[in-house]
Amino acid sequence: MSEYQYYEFMAIDRPLTLEETKALRALSTRAQITPVSFINEYNWGDFKGDPDKLMQLYFDAHVYVANWMTAVFMMRVPIETLSNKIAKAMEAHDTLNFKAVQTHWIITWSLEESKNYERFGMEDGRSWMVRLAPLRDELLRGDLRSLYIGWLASVGRGTIDNHEKEPLSVSGLGSLTSSQQALAEFLEVDPDLLKGAGINSPSSQAEEIPEREMEDWIDGLPKTEVNAVMKQLLQGKGHQAERTLKNRFSAWCKTGRRIVSKRPDVLWENCGNMQRKLKKYALNWKAVSGCSKKSDAAKREKCI
Repeated sequence: MSEYQYYEFMAIDRPLTLEETKALRALSTRAQITPVSFINEYNWGDFKGDPDKLMQLYFDAHVYVANWMTAVFMMRVPIETLSNKIAKAMEAHDTLNFKAVQTHWIITWSLEESKNYERFGMEDGRSWMVRLAPLRDELLRGDLRSLYIGWLASVGRGTIDNHEKEPLSVSGLGSLTSSQQALAEFLEVDPDLLKGAGINSPSSQAEEIPEREMEDWIDGLPKTEVNAVMKQLLQGKGHQAERTLKNRFSAWCKTGRRIVSKRPDVLWENCGNMQRKLKKYALNWKAVSGCSKKSDAAKREKCI
């Protein structure tokens, strides 16, 4: 099999300047470069650039696929998007990593040494960016399911102890977005394990915030924090102000509440229970179907 590598970068928050596109052109004469993207593929040789450095300087999302069974998705988000506590809790060294730089987090989801030879024999990497890029906007709005999927990929590889609890209790695991489903596919998360994680997971839509709780929290905000948020709004940083408020309110809501976390062995048990129920349903359906066929045959004989 010949060597194949695919690199794609996307700029989301701002377009590249002319000087920046020139700097990128110096890294590759064959790459497709636009003010918002950089795409190149290699059947021989290697990319002269450093993806980690390019993410820090220019881009907000990156997809890398190599036919030696490797796939990587990287995302850059403002530093206030996640707390250090969440990053530390969710990190799974073989599948999900966080790197804090001056103003941003660089988050990396990785698949190494896949056994899916058929996939990587045909994989060209081109379809993944459009499917995965929306995860960034979801994360910016406080949806942590993409991080949970990265952690769950590590559970599926057996690198997390079965008795270690979930790092965070995340809602909406039973109704993933199309981009979150694509991430699970990209990382080759066991589909049954994913379904097991969704069992008893509260719906994200049902998680409405009582108005009284919001009022209590707002009343207790220090004047300095209120002023900081107002300043962000006046400076046209509405999304940043929204993220700041939601992150702080979410942390306040969890204080004093008992969050029930599941262990990997419970997720696998959920998966096993679900498979047994499906098997039982299939057997029942087969029995009912068989009875129906016998009844139809008897009716036909009576008519004859």
